Amino acid sequence: MSESSHDRRESDRTDGEVLLSVEDLVAGYGLGQVLRGIDFEVGRGEVVSLIGRNGAGKTTTLESILGNVPEIAGTIQFDGTDVTELSNDETISQGIAYVPEERRVFPGLTVRENLEVAQVAAGNDRARDIDTIIGMFENLQENEQSLGSEMSGGEQQMLAIARALVSGAELLMLDEPTEGLAPYIVRSVEETIKELNESGITILLVEQNVQVAMEVSDTHYVINQGEVVYEGSSADLEENQQILDQYLGISS
Repeated sequence: MSESSHDRRESDRTDGEVLLSVEDLVAGYGLGQVLRGIDFEVGRGEVVSLIGRNGAGKTTTLESILGNVPEIAGTIQFDGTDVTELSNDETISQGIAYVPEERRVFPGLTVRENLEVAQVAAGNDRARDIDTIIGMFENLQENEQSLGSEMSGGEQQMLAIARALVSGAELLMLDEPTEGLAPYIVRSVEETIKELNESGITILLVEQNVQVAMEVSDTHYVINQGEVVYEGSSADLEENQQILDQYLGISS
């Protein structure tokens, strides 16, 4: 994204401070370059989505922010601190949590035990009260003593989100939270994202389901071949048939 468009974002942002700033992010694995100068911002209190076709670089962007990609260049700032060179653990300690597509709940532990592990792993005063977090999810309240392996895909997704919240995150990064879920569960995930955001959690969302992203997000960045090719609101994106068709495969 050009410098002028970055300056425009700065001048247009009137609803709060920038919590996450990613500038000219280049990243890859070995000889393969995946990101080719990613540039975007997440304002405190926003829901921002990264959308695009499979292989566009969306998950690599999240992994780069978290410190999981070995070869990166550019600048990542979180809450005014440069986290570009921080390790995974150091980045998480700053207040960033990541819920991966595969969820990674502990199958042999109960809901409460999963959250207890997350609370201990947080290792700082950011950790939130487990009972408070369980109280935010009706299905977790009803299944508090159920093992992770006994839960449905939707319930596991809620548990994975709850586990991230227990760590005390200010920024919640969600990678494909509705992947593989039944439509009625997708609606539940949408409502959960909205409720979390209303409670003050900032969310960076990677979502293959463009309709879900448009339902819950304030701002969208369309990524294609490791570059941001479009930035806009849901209303703007919905009206831009060329972007929908060319980069997202959605035809009217």
